[in-house]
Amino acid sequence: MGASYDPLHDPKAEAHVFVPALQQAIARAREVLAEKAPANIHDQDAMIRAAYGLHYVLHDLLAALDAEGLGGGR
Repeated sequence: MGASYDPLHDPKAEAHVFVPALQQAIARAREVLAEKAPANIHDQDAMIRAAYGLHYVLHDLLAALDAEGLGGGR
């Protein structure tokens, strides 16, 4: 039976086109974390936006760590 939802990330369909520099990825992760921290946990739309935003900065951060040889790879 197939999934009846769309996942946040499909690794087969979403490849990294651009990998940010590690310091840039860290700065962006901190920025988005601070931006999403006050989101209302009872607001479904806010939680979806937070999940997407945090997912993408974490994805970029891990790609930058992997590019530097610090992430352990996949």
